[in-house]
Amino acid sequence: MTSEVLNHIDERTSEIAAKLKERISKRTARVGVLGLGYVGLPLAVEFANAGFEVIGIDVQQSKVDQFNRGYSYIKDVDDNVFRPLIESGKLRATSDYSVIEELDTIDICVPTPLRKTKDPDMSYVVSATDAIAEHLHPGLLVMLESTTYPGTTDELLLPKLEATGLNVGQDFFLCFSPERVDPGNPKFHTRNIPKVVGGITPACTQMGTLFYKQALETVIPVSSTRVAEMVKLLENTFRMINIGLVNELALMCDRMNIDVWEIIDAAATKPFGFMPFYPGPGLGGHCIPIDPFYLSWKSKQAGIEARFIDLAGYINGRMPEFVVEKIQNALNDVAKPLRGSRIHILGVAYKRDIEDVRESPALDVIQLLQRRGASITFSDPFVDRIQVDGTNLQAEDVLSEVHSADCVVIITNHSSFDYPAIVERSKLIVDTRNALKGFRSEKIVRL
Repeated sequence: MTSEVLNHIDERTSEIAAKLKERISKRTARVGVLGLGYVGLPLAVEFANAGFEVIGIDVQQSKVDQFNRGYSYIKDVDDNVFRPLIESGKLRATSDYSVIEELDTIDICVPTPLRKTKDPDMSYVVSATDAIAEHLHPGLLVMLESTTYPGTTDELLLPKLEATGLNVGQDFFLCFSPERVDPGNPKFHTRNIPKVVGGITPACTQMGTLFYKQALETVIPVSSTRVAEMVKLLENTFRMINIGLVNELALMCDRMNIDVWEIIDAAATKPFGFMPFYPGPGLGGHCIPIDPFYLSWKSKQAGIEARFIDLAGYINGRMPEFVVEKIQNALNDVAKPLRGSRIHILGVAYKRDIEDVRESPALDVIQLLQRRGASITFSDPFVDRIQVDGTNLQAEDVLSEVHSADCVVIITNHSSFDYPAIVERSKLIVDTRNALKGFRSEKIVRL
């Protein structure tokens, strides 16, 4: 290639990058967010708040319609913040992918579930990438936020986007930046959680860093997309393994008749070298039960067995069965069989004070109880109805149900539950979250 052609390419590339940088810095760039769920909607709001024109894209027309009416379906995004952005024209949604042709940036925030075989289901990411490739144009910054295995961005997205004839780092820019959303966390949210970003090329990293700095407080650039992808997996694998450790400790302490909660509280008084994690009825949510298995799957491809991950996964997966055994034993101690007993579940969301039931251990516990012949009801201030094993269940009033139940099981320790009244009215309680810490009663059975 002649020096004249190379200079022409460099000038063109420089011009594309300079224009995009200017639009981002002046906040005149048109921002796109593909996938308007727990990650995408709050992200879109933050960039609209920062002064950008933001267009959300989602395949669910009902979600798009609700979005455009100014009603937030994500608890962490207040309608009073959301609606003015819609009314001002800074924020809107569509199901039409052709809008990508008008955008300067686009964040992919789609689900990345596991298949039943514990290998990654990349179909949503593939569909999103294909849609972007169809409308890819010079000067577009593409960022993947969906949690995935190391190598996804450069092995899966990059070939599809470069098949258009455009070159990464020159004609378009491609980064990975892991979402770190913690639903229901009153202290840390999209704006103030440090944002890790890694690009395919240094120019991509610089562009992604510049973009996120416009709306988020702290941005951490790393050397590559693979490093950024591994960061998120390390974070959630760390949590999953430590939860597995304390769950195993809970199983041991149950056999030895030792209070595991007292042990953890005492150990947590050490000012160094210890971080408290707590046992529970099982893992829930979209991240911790799923993300480590992305790493396990990828490591097996590299010929390495992820033994810690697999073992922790096995232990955590056993916890719903352990909870059911505790319920059965507690009923036996008061001369009641599990079959035919009325069991009332307190909390079906996967964590405290949110409405999300994805991968909730409550669903597993309910299914196991139903299969053993128990009659199930539930209460949850954030969840109206659930479906378990083909059975539809409607949320019931807490205090009337606990009074008539043979056993009450605390799966999710929502702060709005009236625990003194629940203890007073219940015949028997199995507490899997230590929600009744400080209560002293023979009717309480702890994990």
